[in-house]
Amino acid sequence: MRLKVKNLPIGTGDIVIAVLCEKDATRMDIQSEDRILLTADSKKIVATADIIGRINGARKGHKEKMLMPGEIGLFLEAQYALGVKTGDYITISSAQKPLSLQYIKKKLEGKRLSSKELHVIIKDIINKDISDMELAYFVAASYLNKMDMNEITALTEAMVHSGDILKLPQKIIVDKHCIGGVAANRTSALIVPILAAAGLTIPKTSSRSITSAAGTADTMEVLCPVVFSLDDMKKVVTKTHGCLVWGGAMSLAPADDKIIQVEHPLSIDPEGQLLASIMAKKKSVCASHVLIDIPVGKGAKITEVKEAHALKRKFETLAKRLHMKIAVIITDGSQPIGNGIGPSLEARDILWTLKNSAKGSILLKNKSIVMAGVLLELTGKAKKGKGEEMAREIVETGKAYQKFIEIIQAQGGKLKKPEQIRLAHKSKDILATRSGVLTHIDNGTMNKIARIAGAPHDKEAGIYLYYHKGAKVKRGDKLFTVYSDSQERLDFALETIRKIDGVEVR
Repeated sequence: MRLKVKNLPIGTGDIVIAVLCEKDATRMDIQSEDRILLTADSKKIVATADIIGRINGARKGHKEKMLMPGEIGLFLEAQYALGVKTGDYITISSAQKPLSLQYIKKKLEGKRLSSKELHVIIKDIINKDISDMELAYFVAASYLNKMDMNEITALTEAMVHSGDILKLPQKIIVDKHCIGGVAANRTSALIVPILAAAGLTIPKTSSRSITSAAGTADTMEVLCPVVFSLDDMKKVVTKTHGCLVWGGAMSLAPADDKIIQVEHPLSIDPEGQLLASIMAKKKSVCASHVLIDIPVGKGAKITEVKEAHALKRKFETLAKRLHMKIAVIITDGSQPIGNGIGPSLEARDILWTLKNSAKGSILLKNKSIVMAGVLLELTGKAKKGKGEEMAREIVETGKAYQKFIEIIQAQGGKLKKPEQIRLAHKSKDILATRSGVLTHIDNGTMNKIARIAGAPHDKEAGIYLYYHKGAKVKRGDKLFTVYSDSQERLDFALETIRKIDGVEVR
């Protein structure tokens, strides 16, 4: 059937949508959400059908319609793909459902998926042949019917082969990852320069925040650009042995990014997909030696040590299957690691800590040194039992700081003193209401307050902590300060603190 194009000046993101009027859809037996094939000359795309009758809210008997019979509405994505304008004619026909939907249904039924079937699902995700709703069924199926190690391995390999691969000449490539849940956990920004200063190669791709007050990429963007092509990333690594860039700008295991977007509103993270997601990113930069950090504690993603050990064993098994050497450490995730929570506040922490300033974070410094030491031993750069000592020497002699500045400059940034980093101009100190020992600082609550204040989109917003667990405080002492450039956001953050302050003093 041929229909006249009516361009709609609206973007829909990754989804290609075509709008049909009810009369034409009925004639073609097309239902809402059906796939339809759109053809304009030699160009073809598959779109999702949306069907419209009267305009929403029209009075009964009102005849005005968005589309007349014989017209098809195309959103921007479809317009660009087909190269058509209003008044052009295109051909519409029904399109077959992708094969991956059969496999998603199979997983929903609790059956195991083969390597071939998982590769088809990942291919269809990348090609945008399945909708977010259909992808959500795959996530839910994997959550309800856990993947076995064969499926996890196949999913990891499918994710790796779905995108580009960073190829470097070095035989030893190191990488690290934290499974998340801990506020101000900016260890990557210290570990990368420590290892690069030791002569190891660490091409670190990092994420932006999803639910936290900042991701490593958000924080690094305060100091330097983080958006690079794969070729430009390779140039930075070749020059400095390391980088700290945003992984979302490159096509490294891109199916993973799409799956994560769907998982976020569902607030579920199937274990099999978590394992595949992390290891696919590492495999896509050809990492030979990997460190995985599993923080455990109240308020963290993993709250029980037993669960952490079970996850550790699975990481180790998967790494062996992928021919990667791995060290998995279980760390204290019961409180924020740094003092600052939010991009600018965390950037100050990083600089002060690398400069060995008294204003730096002891927790951040010590955790980063321990983790870097593990990788130095895993790669054979340091003798067994000497890795932490070597990492500490690199930090305390200023070699790590100099390497960090070298990486910042290679990524197009300019040297900044911590004191020059701007913070939001509105702030409020939160005081202890009683004397005692600080027994808990809740990661989730601190992230929530900092996000309400504006982080990470407002890089100057966030929280600065003056104490950590175990500290003795007196009534009236400043526990933390909230920063925001919006009085309305600051007031909302303060209201939230009154309900759930996230800090316990006993």
